[in-house]
Amino acid sequence: MEFISSFISQYGYLAIFLILSLGIIGLPIPDEILMTFVGYLCHEGHLNFLLSIILSFLGASTGMVFSYAIGNKLGTPLIIKYGKWFGLNNRRFTKVERWFHRFGPWTIIIGYFVPGIRHVTSYMSGITQMKFSTYLAFACFGAMVWVIIFISIGYFLGVTL
Repeated sequence: MEFISSFISQYGYLAIFLILSLGIIGLPIPDEILMTFVGYLCHEGHLNFLLSIILSFLGASTGMVFSYAIGNKLGTPLIIKYGKWFGLNNRRFTKVERWFHRFGPWTIIIGYFVPGIRHVTSYMSGITQMKFSTYLAFACFGAMVWVIIFISIGYFLGVTL
């Protein structure tokens, strides 16, 4: 976290955008902690609240679009070849795929609030060939809600610290 803190101190909003983009793609970055920290920095006057929300939203959305594209282009062949290593044989994959076709858009929104699931939903959306416009609408809505909630938590917790 110290590296992330110094990276944000040095590069500001660009750092927030890049860290969130890479974190959503799947790098092990504690996104929720990052967002609350950004909110705290807003409270302390180091960052602008609205600009932080906008750049965080754009970073999360960019990561989600890249994850969708990776899932769309590479996902199915990788699942077929390596899925068995993760307990995802053809029968289970078919079940997951069916479930995702039925509940996928709502899973994208809810998945934002569950670490680890947020990453999988993007890839699964691409793998299952979810219509991109549907994916984008639900992913952007989820990203905006997620960003506003966690930055606000950091901002208002800063009042009590």
